[in-house]
Amino acid sequence: MLEGKVAVITGSTDGIGLAIARVLASRKASIMLNGFGDAAHIEALRRELAREHGVTVAYGAADLSIGSEAAGLIKDATREFGHVDILVNNAGTQHKSPIEEHPPEKWDAVLALNLSAAFHTIRSVLPQMRERNWGRIVNIASIYGLAGGSDRSSYVASKHGLVGLSKAVALETAASGITCNAVCPGHVSTRIFYKIAKDLAQRDNISREEAQRRVAARDMPSGRAVAPEQVAELVAFLCSAAASEIRGAALSMDGGWLAR
Repeated sequence: MLEGKVAVITGSTDGIGLAIARVLASRKASIMLNGFGDAAHIEALRRELAREHGVTVAYGAADLSIGSEAAGLIKDATREFGHVDILVNNAGTQHKSPIEEHPPEKWDAVLALNLSAAFHTIRSVLPQMRERNWGRIVNIASIYGLAGGSDRSSYVASKHGLVGLSKAVALETAASGITCNAVCPGHVSTRIFYKIAKDLAQRDNISREEAQRRVAARDMPSGRAVAPEQVAELVAFLCSAAASEIRGAALSMDGGWLAR
C-alpha cells in the first residue's frame, strides 16, 4: 500500500511509535526511526525491521525537545531517502503534579517535546510535500487532547495544542493532496501501563489481568486498554487513499471514555 513512500516516526524505538513503524514497514514504507535508547539495541531493531519487511530502515538520533534538531530530523531523512512522504509525530513526555507544584522547567520540557517539536517537523516537511502534492501528517495526541485531567496541566495543554495544530495544518493544506490529523488514544498497553497494573496487583493481591482491567476501567468503560498495534493500524489507515478526505480530525480510540 505504501511502497515507495518514506515515513518519519518520532519516538519510535519503543511503545506506540515502534508499533507504528512495524505496521508502516509491513505496508512497504521505508522508515526513519527516532528516539532514545541503547545504541546496540536500536541498531538491532533497525536491522530486524529491515530484514523482516524488506524495506530500508534508518535511524535519526535527534533530540526533538530542541527545535533545530527536530527540523534537522527531516533534513536527515531527506538526505537519507531523497524525500519524506509521511510524518508521524509520536514522541512525548509528561509530568504529573498539581499545577501549583508544577516546576516551570517541567512545563517548558513537556511543551517543547509534545507540541513545539511537531511544529518544527511539520514546518520543515511541508514544502517538499507541497512539491509532490502528497503527504500524510499524523499527530499522536491523547484523549487528554479532547478532555481535561487532574495533576497533568502541561500534558493536557500540550495535547490540546497538538489537536489544534492538526486542525490548523489541515486547513492550510485542505486543497492539496496532503492531510493532517490527530489520533487520541485513551490508556494504551505500553510499559508504563503494565507497571502501574503490576504495582496495583501487588498492592491489592490480585491477578495481573484484573489489575490491568481496573486500571483501564478507571476511565474506559470497556475495561480494556488500547493496544499499540491498534493505534498503529489507525495511523496506517490515515495514510491510505481511503482516508484522503479525512482532514483535521481528532480521532479518539478510548474504549468509550468520551462517550460517557
